[in-house]
Amino acid sequence: MTIRHLTAVAALAALGLGLATPAVSATESRRSTLQKSVDAIQKTGTVAVVARSTGPEGRRYATAGVSDTTTGRAARVTDRFRIASSTKAFVSTVMLQLVGEGRVSLDDTVEHWLPGLVAGNGNDGNALTARQLLNHTSGLFNYTADFPEIASVDGFRAGRYTTWTPRQLVGIAMRHAPDFAPGTRWEYSNTNYIVAGMIIQKATGHTWQQEVTRRIIHPLGLRDTSAPDTSARIPGRHLHGYSDLGDTGPTIDVTDLDPTAAGAAGAMISTTGDLTRFFSALLGGRLLHPAQLAEMRTTVRAASLDPVWPGARYGLGLMEIPLTCGGVYYSHAGDLMGYTTRDGVTADGRHTVVLEATGDGAPDLSTELAQNALIDTELCGATRK
Repeated sequence: MTIRHLTAVAALAALGLGLATPAVSATESRRSTLQKSVDAIQKTGTVAVVARSTGPEGRRYATAGVSDTTTGRAARVTDRFRIASSTKAFVSTVMLQLVGEGRVSLDDTVEHWLPGLVAGNGNDGNALTARQLLNHTSGLFNYTADFPEIASVDGFRAGRYTTWTPRQLVGIAMRHAPDFAPGTRWEYSNTNYIVAGMIIQKATGHTWQQEVTRRIIHPLGLRDTSAPDTSARIPGRHLHGYSDLGDTGPTIDVTDLDPTAAGAAGAMISTTGDLTRFFSALLGGRLLHPAQLAEMRTTVRAASLDPVWPGARYGLGLMEIPLTCGGVYYSHAGDLMGYTTRDGVTADGRHTVVLEATGDGAPDLSTELAQNALIDTELCGATRK
């Protein structure tokens, strides 16, 4: 769907007569800017792009490309998609709610909750805390770096419907020594959130999916958001994902995937509208007590993210990214074969931008940089308003 260009009429008084001349309103100018940013992303090689920008001045959206290359159906801003690692912000929110209820402490060790899970090859659950899991300072090996089952076109075709248990995924990481001693560095690891999801289940008696649904999805009325268990399909109208999985074969439709391969690190499905509502509620203080929101926003330097997000810092399931106009925004990006989720929300939760791109995009960083430029432009425009 392409944003239509509208004109506003500016009334001028001349010789006592009403003389009108067409002018472009500020709102229409910003709509045009958003559409141009979306078009720029698609030109880098994506299949579809959908974006929504929401703030006190209203809501704008733009789309480009198709949701399904077979049918040619145009992408819609209401289409569902896999949000990948943006899931981590939901999981961290649940964990911090449990902290606020006194049921979990950020200083609890992994061994306290999950005896014997993290052990061998220099791994020690006694040395790891819940905080280090949530802010990626645990040093645990990233299991997806040794996950050949879905790391190639042939592997994906053979393994896309395989169901994985969290313990199996952690077991992959345990085949490797830690990347560094806990608390000494920052490095992104999906293993951290698989373990965090297991702690949620141990503390509540319910799966992380059930707790995310009960505590966040239902209260916020996120009707198009789900935390699936083993269902490999995206329900309803959705964007199809396409990938050649690192140039390992032809580009294929990768939409169907048993979500247990990503688990608490990235299994959720949502829309731009629902993610807008979630991030606005989170930063607006409607999901966490002030003390826990402050913990979430307490960040450490994440230098390995600099190629895409210069100056990035990471809190508890929340990225902190500098704005070119000054200040910062909060976010959690998500990347899964065929899907790229980007989002940004101001510190007060009043302006939120969410975009999704499908396909592999450019082989360099031009797709990612164009996505970040869209968010920066939208949020800086709100700041200057």
